Amino acid sequence: MPTPAASTRFPRLAVAVAALALALTACGGTATNPGSSAPSAAAVPDRVEPLPTPRPALPVTVPSVDGTQVTITSADRVVPLSGSLNEIVHTLGLGKQVVARDITATFEQAAQLPVVTRGHDVSAESVLSLRPTLVIAETTSGPGEAIRQIRDAGVPLLVIAPAKGLDDVPKRIDAVAAALGVKETGTQLNQRTADRIAAARRNVPAAKAEQPRVAFLYLRGTASVYLLGGSDSGAASLLEAAGAVDTGKESGLGKDFTPITSEALAAAAPDAILVMSKGLESVGGIDGLVKIPGVAQTPAGMDRRVVTIDDGVLLNYGPRTDQVLSSLVTQLYGKGA
Repeated sequence: MPTPAASTRFPRLAVAVAALALALTACGGTATNPGSSAPSAAAVPDRVEPLPTPRPALPVTVPSVDGTQVTITSADRVVPLSGSLNEIVHTLGLGKQVVARDITATFEQAAQLPVVTRGHDVSAESVLSLRPTLVIAETTSGPGEAIRQIRDAGVPLLVIAPAKGLDDVPKRIDAVAAALGVKETGTQLNQRTADRIAAARRNVPAAKAEQPRVAFLYLRGTASVYLLGGSDSGAASLLEAAGAVDTGKESGLGKDFTPITSEALAAAAPDAILVMSKGLESVGGIDGLVKIPGVAQTPAGMDRRVVTIDDGVLLNYGPRTDQVLSSLVTQLYGKGA
C-alpha cells in the first residue's frame, strides 16, 4: 500500500482509504504483456541493503517539521511510523534497533516486527508498550490524538515531511540520519542512492518525438475506490525521470487524486496505465481494470498496457527508488532500454 505518500507515502486523499490495503507485497515491479489478464511476478528480493552498522553520536537536538525541537538521547529502541521511514533506518545500518513497523514495511528485515500502525492509523498504546526511545513520524501520521499521547508520555517524537518527488530523497535520509546521530552514514547513503538513481536514469532511451503518456490510477476494488492521480499524487517525479508524461498532471489535475471519470480518462489519453500491484489485484487484474468506465477507450486500455509497481515501494522515495525507476523504464520501453 500509499501514503499514494507512504511513505510507503500516500497522498492525503489516499490516506483516507489506505487502511483497506493491509496485505502488501514485495519490492520491485511486475511487467505485463499485452493480452494477459495478470502481471507476471518479478524475481526481485524484498530486502533492503544496509550499510555497515554505525555508532550513533548522541544526544542530538533536531528540528521537527511541526515546529518543535526534539532532543534524542538514545537510538536503542526506534519506532518508524511509515514503511518508508523504516526502510531508511534499516538501510542506515540500524535495523536491529527498530522495534516496530507500519503495515507498509514489507521488506524482509522488518516483516516480523509488531505492527503499531495501519495506513496511518497509529495505536499509541501499542507504540508505548514497546518502550521506544525515539518515534519517527510523518505529517500524515495520525490521528493527532495518538501523536500527542506519545509525546505526552515523554517519548522523543520527530515529524518529517512526506516525500513527493526525487528531490525529497536526500532530505529525508539526512533528517533520519541526523536524528539517529549518524550523519556521516546518512551522507554515504545519500551518495549511494544518488549514484544508483543516476544509473537508472541513464537507461532511459534518448528523447523521442513522442514520450510515453502514463496515467497513475489508485485502485481499491473491494471498496469501489477508483482514483486518477494528479500533480500532487507523488508519481509525476518518477514518471518524468523515466522519460514519460504524467497525464494527470498534464491535464491540469491539481489535487493528489480525483475520482475516475470517462471524460477525464479520455482527456488524458494515456498510452500506459501505472498501478500498484495490490490495486490491480483488487479489481481482478487487467480484465477487471478495463471494465472501469473509460479505461477500455484509452490507448492504454485498448492495448492492455499496464505498468505495475508494488505498493510498499512505489512512492517511498528512499534508498530503493532506483529499483522503482529501473522497473518503470524496463516496463515502458522493454528490457533493451
